[in-house]
Amino acid sequence: MNSKQFEIIYCFLSLFFLFNHAGFTQNSAKEKHIEVALRMLGHEVLLHAKDSTSRVLPITKENNQYRIQFESDFVFNSEDLVTTVKQVVDKTGIASNYIVEVENCKTSQIAYSFEVNYLEKEDIVPCHSRVQPKSCYNIVFTIVDELVDNNKLANKVSESSKETFGSGVYLGIFALIVLVILLIYFLRKIFNPKKTNPNLISLGAYHFDKHNTELVINNQRIELTSKETDLLILLYNSANSTVERDVILNMVWGDEGDYIGRTVDVFISKLRKKLEFDSKVKIVNVRGVGYKLVMDT
Repeated sequence: MNSKQFEIIYCFLSLFFLFNHAGFTQNSAKEKHIEVALRMLGHEVLLHAKDSTSRVLPITKENNQYRIQFESDFVFNSEDLVTTVKQVVDKTGIASNYIVEVENCKTSQIAYSFEVNYLEKEDIVPCHSRVQPKSCYNIVFTIVDELVDNNKLANKVSESSKETFGSGVYLGIFALIVLVILLIYFLRKIFNPKKTNPNLISLGAYHFDKHNTELVINNQRIELTSKETDLLILLYNSANSTVERDVILNMVWGDEGDYIGRTVDVFISKLRKKLEFDSKVKIVNVRGVGYKLVMDT
């Protein structure tokens, strides 16, 4: 048995296993829902800290404990944090009994924590109005009792088992069709793999190579300096939205020393010159605010 045959058999068995374990799919969707809710929570925490630019990093999980990590340091008020967490949990329904811990990511010590229990109607919220200093924090969200009514779930399973034979046949045919479609899709993926370069960005008629710091158009390679590359990445990540001049200076030049007020203008001018071969890609000056990369479709 060659490797291709093994991959085909493995793919088929994997799909068959998937359709015979619907609960796995349900749990997977549930996990994604929790992660989305916690990213929303991280976003709201940063907004309360008056930070609308830095990122919430990927959520990590261990058992029923989720860790929200942040790109930048921030300050938080205990009372605001409790209110924000409750609002997000109420809106998303991810838990009924949970513990929130704010962990200093440098020392791993717990700077603040509280517990909420909707079922028992007993919350433990210490130091309710204390303001915590600006630092690197992780928010550890532990689900003690998930907001799932197991009795209702069991009733649904029981009701579904009483469906008529005819309905079962239709569902079986539908599942078989989906299985065949997925099998064909995976077979095409196996025999026609598409290799993509994560460092290559489509920029109008250009290909922007972040790794080699160059623009490619019509087999012509246009070299970029490291600062031009950083500046173009920043503008691309906020395409069609204005990036403030101070944000550009901070993100591209940071603490590298003194720079004059026209530094951004000079580099913008250089980038415009290198992007002039495609009129649909433009860097627009928003007077008194900053710049934005506009890409016409």
